[in-house]
Amino acid sequence: MKTTTTNLTTYLIWKTNMNKVFVDTDVILDLLAERIQHFHCSAVLFTFAELKKLELYTTPLIFANTFYILRKQLGNDGAKSALRKLRILLHVIDSSEAVVDKALNSDFTDFEDAIQYYTSLEHGINVILTRNLRDYKNAAVIVQTPETFLVSNGLI
Repeated sequence: MKTTTTNLTTYLIWKTNMNKVFVDTDVILDLLAERIQHFHCSAVLFTFAELKKLELYTTPLIFANTFYILRKQLGNDGAKSALRKLRILLHVIDSSEAVVDKALNSDFTDFEDAIQYYTSLEHGINVILTRNLRDYKNAAVIVQTPETFLVSNGLI
């Protein structure tokens, strides 16, 4: 019985603090382009979203970047079809003028990552999932790979 109580407590802490997660382009591409090395963790992540155990967020910019890359593999219609299905699992949040100003004046070397970071902060999202960890070295939120996130939260 103690194990069940401990697992429930761990889950409740995770549920209240970590259920809003920002997803970067590479994580989405791992799923949609079926990148073998990273596909499994992305699939598990999106399965939790489908089961309403996790809220995944992204921006229109990431949708545009994903379409641009994915259309080379799937064609325009295939890329749009894949993104339509994915859209059901993702909340799309906007970036503001304040986000752009913060990104322009930040020490991020990658402007796009700065936009994603400050958009996450503006929307109260405290976890960013990406495989590009090095660009978020001074982040005030948790930045992890999908695998690390899933393992550290006892989800796989």
